[in-house]
Amino acid sequence: MRIFVTGASGWIGSPTVAELIKAGHQVVGLARSDASAAKVAALGAEVRRGDLDDLDGLRAAAADSDGVIHLGYNHADFSPGGMAAAAAMDRAAIDAFGDTLAGTGKPLVIASGVIGLVNGRSATELDRPDDGLHPRVASAAATLALADRGVRSAVVRFAPTVHGRGDHGFMAVLVDIARRTGVSGYPGDGANRWPAVHVLDAAALLRLVVEQATPGSVWHAIADEGVPTREIAEAIGRATGIPVKPVAAEQFEWLAMFFSMDVPITSEITRQTLGWTPTHPSLIEDLDAGAYTS
Repeated sequence: MRIFVTGASGWIGSPTVAELIKAGHQVVGLARSDASAAKVAALGAEVRRGDLDDLDGLRAAAADSDGVIHLGYNHADFSPGGMAAAAAMDRAAIDAFGDTLAGTGKPLVIASGVIGLVNGRSATELDRPDDGLHPRVASAAATLALADRGVRSAVVRFAPTVHGRGDHGFMAVLVDIARRTGVSGYPGDGANRWPAVHVLDAAALLRLVVEQATPGSVWHAIADEGVPTREIAEAIGRATGIPVKPVAAEQFEWLAMFFSMDVPITSEITRQTLGWTPTHPSLIEDLDAGAYTS
């Protein structure tokens, strides 16, 4: 297949491009900058220069492909206005892809998340979040609806932590906070659970989805279904030599609302249906191996 990938030079996009090429697919990666273009080319993919707000360019790239994996998203501005604008850009891109692929039976795979899906109960691929929770939820629903227009649409819900060496996400922030405050903390009794997946396992899943997924399907990129936050804090403490103890939510700064959630998520349907078996280190194994501290 000739697959167009947005976010091709990103944290999840880069290993996904490599995984697709290894499996024999031809990949075209969207690149906004010279640096991104060089990274995509080094992976062995064809480079298409452009941006997510260039809807004509996105339509042309989709029309020239056998399928699309949409991983690009503008995370630069976390203000309410910035997040709304990013979500609107994302929805416009999805609509452009959907209009182009309508009636072709070709795949459109997009990235979504699991936070807020269910709080305190293990959520499955069959659960659906409240449409008003976040604009990206509505974008995922619109993607699934494209199945009625002849698109092999699929949504991959990612764990909030897609970990590995080089990750600058939630775990890196927690390690930074621990170092600045001198405490590796956890909320409450630390029993609330946090799902995770290794970035290379996530890339393998995306390949399986674009190859096999049925129209209007949802999949979970979840390897660790729910790691207690106390275990995460203890692993950070072991890796840094920083003491571990419960702390007030404010300790986690902008992460406070997220890291205090109890969000166990299963991926049993994904594993059984697609034959996806995570093989790379767990979150705790990565922390113990120094992925965030060396």
